[in-house]
Amino acid sequence: MADEKNLLEVRDLRVAFRLDRHNVFEAVKGVSFDIPTHRTVALVGESGSGKSVSAMSILGLLPENAIVPADSRILYGGADLLKAPTERLRAIRGKEISVIFQEPMTSLNPVFPVGDQIGEVLRLHMGLGSRAAATRAVELLSEVGIPEPHLRMRSFPHELSGGQQQRVMIAMAIACEPKLLIADEPTTALDVTIQKQILDLIARLQERHHMSVLFITHDLGVVGEIADEVVVMQSGAIQEKGAAREIFETPRHPYTKALLACRPRLDRRPRRLPVIDDFMNGPGAVDLEERSRGVKEGDAAILEVKGLAKTFFLKEGLFGRKAVPAVKDVSFRLARGKTLGLVGESGSGKTTVGLTLMRLHDATGGEVLFDGKDLLSLSDREMMAYRRRIQIIFQNPYASLNPRFTVGNILTEPMKIHGIGADQKARVEMAFQLLARVGLPEASFYKYPHEFSGGQRQRIAIARCLTMKPDVLICDESVSALDVSVQAQVLNLLQDLQDEFGLSYIFISHDLAVVKYISDQIMVMNQGEVVEIADADEIYLNPKQDYTRKLLASIPRGWDASRAAA
Repeated sequence: MADEKNLLEVRDLRVAFRLDRHNVFEAVKGVSFDIPTHRTVALVGESGSGKSVSAMSILGLLPENAIVPADSRILYGGADLLKAPTERLRAIRGKEISVIFQEPMTSLNPVFPVGDQIGEVLRLHMGLGSRAAATRAVELLSEVGIPEPHLRMRSFPHELSGGQQQRVMIAMAIACEPKLLIADEPTTALDVTIQKQILDLIARLQERHHMSVLFITHDLGVVGEIADEVVVMQSGAIQEKGAAREIFETPRHPYTKALLACRPRLDRRPRRLPVIDDFMNGPGAVDLEERSRGVKEGDAAILEVKGLAKTFFLKEGLFGRKAVPAVKDVSFRLARGKTLGLVGESGSGKTTVGLTLMRLHDATGGEVLFDGKDLLSLSDREMMAYRRRIQIIFQNPYASLNPRFTVGNILTEPMKIHGIGADQKARVEMAFQLLARVGLPEASFYKYPHEFSGGQRQRIAIARCLTMKPDVLICDESVSALDVSVQAQVLNLLQDLQDEFGLSYIFISHDLAVVKYISDQIMVMNQGEVVEIADADEIYLNPKQDYTRKLLASIPRGWDASRAAA
């Protein structure tokens, strides 16, 4: 029988997946941990560590090809959930144990209003009538901080922002006042301010409803703000577990030390970020030499933007159009060989600025001067020569690479289009050199994108940009979807390339710790307008505007010793 202090106990959990008739992949290898009553346990690790598979095993949400041996146990209320009948699991799901998934748009039904979806949970598990369920749904939306809940009840998921969608998911998850809330990467894709709101909301709801929380993430900065206990996983096994204070102040395993060190810090800027291998292959040491940053008055500008504007026109009614200004009178200078960070919440206009500079959106006003030429006034034919010199790395390495092309095709095709290289043999040789430069073996040339991890795909995307020998790289949330260790590798690579080739970067991100690490100058945007521009250190030490101060206050600070004393 489970310990009365623990709401749930996982014992020797092993999960394998049958790939075909002869091959089996072992994803979880003998994992054991406890979830105490009214406490938050964080399951931490990189992609592929087995943390989500372990959590989904609790509610029997594994795919049909999963294999769980008979001696694995998940004890809840004196019973083994792995042996519970389907009817019992259906009764538990949503009522006693609820889940918040990472991507709310794939979890919410797009054809039903959010109020109906919350009401369905209440009718199914609590036996409420339609009117009572609707009343309770309004109360839940209000509790999770949705403005005007009576009106939002009738909204469809696509009519809500990402943060509001996640709040609706939380409202559904707590509707039946569960004993355990499983939160699977619930803040990964959110802005820093929305992330802070969601973390605070989960903490308040836990205290109010006396829930236990299993919080799954790859970001130890977030863990330090919310967890009581931490379980660190790697390659399907637990490397370390203990109280949050112990994990943060005296980590024992090299992998835990590496995860803590990979994340850029706000108080210092090493020349290179540590990576996992630095710790796994030796004692591990953080580079104490710091990199100086900033833009001097005499630094030459490679790009000068004056009064840039972009307005979108949406159809309204049969014949009407509604103007939606996305970028309003934005001006800045990008110094040669330097990095300008663009930060702001979703909808601030930072990505639209990047796409408009590339003329992937047509500007509605302003100038973009590149080597004295206004890119916005050039014909499409004249612009071709400049497209080589300004390249963009997109956020999603899965969607930005053609799945039908080999990596060799992906790298050599743009060279062929722009007449780079004397012949195909020369282009292939250049592709091999670029693969080596971004840390990928020659064999990668013959493989397809699906054969690579997310970090490797982002390296391929960077190599593709380098085929054009650009002067300016626009990095649009290019490390946001990566694990912190892979993120460190890509940031180091970008820094090496800047040092070697003198590249200038426009680095767009909502991750303010990453932006501070890599940027010389930072431009803060809100609702399409520039709030302030200053050197990176100046922005963080002496922000001039309230909006900037709000962004900085939302950055996850990791472990705070004051929590232990509370």
